[in-house]
Parts: sequence; structure tokens; C-alpha cells
Amino acid sequence: MTEERLIISRKTNNKFFLMIAIGVVLLIAGIIFMAAGGGAEHHAEGGHGEAAAAGHEAVSWTKRLFINLWFNNVYFTGISVIGVFFIAVQYVAYAGWSALIKRVPEALTSYLPVGGVIMLLLFLIGRHDIFHWTHESLYDINSPEYDPIIAGKEGYLNFWFFIIRMVAYFALWILFANWLKRNSLEEDLNGGTGYYHKSIRISAGFLVIFGITSSTSAWDWVLSIDTHWFSTMFGWYVFASWWVSGLAAITLSVIILKQNGYLKMVNANHLHDLGKFVFAFSIFWTYIWFSQFLLYWYANMPEEVIYFLERLGGNEGHYKWIFFVNLLINFVFPFLVLMTRDAKRQMIMLKIVTIAILIGHWLDFYLMTMPGTLHAQGGIGFMEIGTALIFFGIFLLTFTRGLTKASLVPVNHPFLEESVHHHV
Repeated sequence: MTEERLIISRKTNNKFFLMIAIGVVLLIAGIIFMAAGGGAEHHAEGGHGEAAAAGHEAVSWTKRLFINLWFNNVYFTGISVIGVFFIAVQYVAYAGWSALIKRVPEALTSYLPVGGVIMLLLFLIGRHDIFHWTHESLYDINSPEYDPIIAGKEGYLNFWFFIIRMVAYFALWILFANWLKRNSLEEDLNGGTGYYHKSIRISAGFLVIFGITSSTSAWDWVLSIDTHWFSTMFGWYVFASWWVSGLAAITLSVIILKQNGYLKMVNANHLHDLGKFVFAFSIFWTYIWFSQFLLYWYANMPEEVIYFLERLGGNEGHYKWIFFVNLLINFVFPFLVLMTRDAKRQMIMLKIVTIAILIGHWLDFYLMTMPGTLHAQGGIGFMEIGTALIFFGIFLLTFTRGLTKASLVPVNHPFLEESVHHHV
């Protein structure tokens, strides 16, 4: 097999930098608008528990900025770590079909070090704006702000333990990502099946670690924003959102590479399998979403339903449209469009659906973080779009650089021949 090398033109790189520049301009415009009073003309109407504690004063632009930076970073970090997860699953399953496309998920992991640095800095600088539980007065029994529920979680939710966990997640994910990548590149050079068997062992180790860290990182980075509320399904929910976003990113990247004359041996059968994954896990995400929603609706316990009330009826109905758009884009649309065999084999159909899913799950993370922090003062404006463009641009720069570092075809992969002749 001949190797294929991706060359990123200066023009393409300039497009990414332009995207970041436009993002910065929009972000600054959003900040100026908010600082001038555009974002703070109505006060939240008080609320329950944390909402009451945090909801009376107008939200500052710094708070809104930190929330935006945080949830975008969580979203792109998730897509990046799914790159490692996808490769590990393929190895452990002895899957042959995916050998031709494995360089794409390998390159997705390039964002992880950037994501780790951004997240650590954001927590150190903006933690009080993002997480209600970081305020020391909540744990002081003599303070009027004392909160017995949050104080009861102090063993887990405290500054140092939180940072130790965050560093550990990134260190482990980056370690395994680089380990698998290094093995993969050495296999390109030297051939043989030794590297393949070693990769299976590495992947099995990663899957055990990811099984734990994917849930605990979801609790830390997303669930602890709504400190009073909890859900036993939340780890699964965030994983499902990350996983389907990662699958959409892999599928979209394969299609764009193919349309630009790369990955010549990838055919409709590979796209069909990727389409099946995207279709199936959109339904899986909806199943988790519905299970979580139904349990709370059915039990009808006021202290538990608050999470959905904030997103549906509370906060002046501010997030209601996003709540339903989220379901439409992430479930109804992929479900109806990708139902037939033909749709999963057509680039244009897959392209439309994967772009929709990536936007849809960005909205999903928006909905997980904004109502619990900004209450009735959140919105989607210049600041949100600007921040998303900045992160997207940075992500594309790291991802494409990762793609150029190795041949797009893993020339000595033991299952390469099977992948080339893959048929479904």
C-alpha cells in the first residue's frame, strides 16, 4: 500500500486564523455590549437555593465570558478524548473495517494538551464565576451563606482535590493517546504484528480508565455547576453527548478529506459503517436523555425537578426553545434522515447530519452549563458565537497539524487489506 501525506496549504491555515480573528472581534463586541449594560438590563427573579444566592445581582460580562470559555473547552476536550476511545474500541474489538480511517481519530487527540492547559487556567482564574461551590463562605457554619448540602460535599468538592483530579484526567488521556499514536507510527516504519497486539493491551487499559474518568470528569466539570442537583445517569449522559459528537467529527473529517482527494481507498461501505454509528448513538443519547428526564418527571420531587424547570419553564422561559431544538437536531433529524441504507452511503447526507449534530451537541453543553450559572440572563449572542469560533479555529489548527504528522494510510496495519476490501 502506498502512503498518503496530507499537506495543509497556507490558504487553509489562514482560513483557520481568520475564523479565530472573527471570533475575537465578535467576542469583544459582545463584551462591549454587555459592559455598556446590554446584557444586564433585567435582573433574575430570585430562585431556589443556589439560584436565589446567585440570581439577584446582574450578571457581569466576566462571568458570562468564563462560562462560555469553560463549556466550549469541555465540549472540544470531549471530542478530542473520544478520538482515543474510538481507536481503543476498534483495537479491543479486533475491528478491521476502520484501519483505513484510524489516522483521523488519532489526530483528534491533538487538542488534549491545549484543552488541559485552558481548563486549568480557567479554573484557577474564573472558578468563582463558574462554580457556586467554590465560595468559602458556603462551608462556614457561622456564615449567613452557609449551605448544609454543599458543605456535606466538601470531601469531594474542594479546590485541591478538584485540581488533582483534573490534572490526572488529562495526564492519563494524553499518556494513552500518545502511547497508541507512537505505537501506530512505529508499526508504519517496521511492520509486523507485535505493535498491533501491544496496542490491544494498551487499549484495554485505557478503556478501564476511561470508564471511570469519563463519568467523574462529567461530574466535576458539568454536574457540579448545579451543586444541589444530582443524577445517577449524568456521567452516561455527558459521555453519550461526547461520543456522538466525536463520531460526527470523525465522519465529517473523513468525508472532507475524501472530497479533497485524500483517503482514496475509503468507499461507501466505510461511510455506511460510520453512518450506522452516528445513527445508533444519536438514539442512544436520546435514550439516556429520556430516561433521566422521565425519572424526574415521574417521581415529581420538587428538589429534583428544579433542573428541568430552570431549562423549561423557569428563568422566564429563556431556554425553552434551546431545550426543544436540542431534541430536534440531536434525535429527530438524524433519526429521520439516516434511517435508510442509501442515506448512510451518501456523502452529502452524512455531511449535513454530522454538521447538524456537532452544532446540536454544542447546544446540549450550552444547556447543561448556562441555566445553572447565568439563570435568566444567559443568551446566544456575539459572545457565544465568538467564543465558539475561537475554539473551533484552535481545534482545527491542532487537528490538521496532527493529521499531517503521519501517513493517512497506516501502511503496515495487519488489517489494512481487510479494510480496503470492506463490504457491507
